[in-house]
Amino acid sequence: MAKKTDSRGSAARSGGSAKSGSAAKSSGVSAVKNFEERLERLELLGEQIRKSDIPLDEALKAFEEGIKLARTLEKDLEKIDSRIEMLMNSAEAAIEESPELELFTEQ
Repeated sequence: MAKKTDSRGSAARSGGSAKSGSAAKSSGVSAVKNFEERLERLELLGEQIRKSDIPLDEALKAFEEGIKLARTLEKDLEKIDSRIEMLMNSAEAAIEESPELELFTEQ
């Protein structure tokens, strides 16, 4: 798939859907990639706003888009954080529970 850039500088993908038999793996990878792409876009918007030669209306549009991106990225980070907490808690619970092997029982 080739990346194309629109007039605002954001990356758009051309080509068909790339889903295959490993949809669970690819959805996780694509979610991370999508997060990274949105973060790159936010950084680009920040750079554009800092330029002194940008017209006010373009700066305002970039700022609005940046705020929306920042909010969605923050929500994604909160989801990731809660998932990590769940995984860590389940790992701790599994360690605390010692397996009982009844191979050699005392009688």
